Amino acid sequence: MSALTQREPAENRSRRLILDTAARLLRSGGYHQTTLREIAEAVGIRKASLYYHFASKEEIVEAVVNDGVRFVHEAVVAALSATEGAVPRDRLEAAIRAHLTALHGNSDYTSASIKVFTFGETPTPESVRRVRRAYEDVWRGLIAELQACGALSRERAPDVLRYLLLGAMNGSIDWFRPERFDTKSLAREFVALIAAG
Repeated sequence: MSALTQREPAENRSRRLILDTAARLLRSGGYHQTTLREIAEAVGIRKASLYYHFASKEEIVEAVVNDGVRFVHEAVVAALSATEGAVPRDRLEAAIRAHLTALHGNSDYTSASIKVFTFGETPTPESVRRVRRAYEDVWRGLIAELQACGALSRERAPDVLRYLLLGAMNGSIDWFRPERFDTKSLAREFVALIAAG
């Protein structure tokens, strides 16, 4: 085994540790309050060592945001695949439950992703916009499917329905508490609020 192959897993672990730490700090402190020095100190390395893995703070934030969106995206796609051919309301409920479960199950990444999506004064990177659009396309398709079969009103604007759903689900990071709610019953309530009987 080459030295490069032996080093790779440790490098990947170091990179993941940096991202895990950054996600936790970004979740609590936001974009402006989280510094490279703070991330490095929390990881237990020198600030200069961060540059071995990432070129800038923006690159770290970009990776955290993209991971946060991907965790949720993958969960929703899996839920929709598992409910292929099911009653439309059940597919909607499965997608909402998967979103909420992934959102709260990977809370540092997903909460940081929501909190710092605008990147402060820095323009949002194209990769972040692309990852976000890919996830929104899943919901565009699901809403179109549900409107076509009458489970969601055809009179409602699909984009507004998508914004409403994603905004309500993502907004739950401010009020969701596992001792008060469970994602299964919460998903059922969301469906009852927006879907036809």
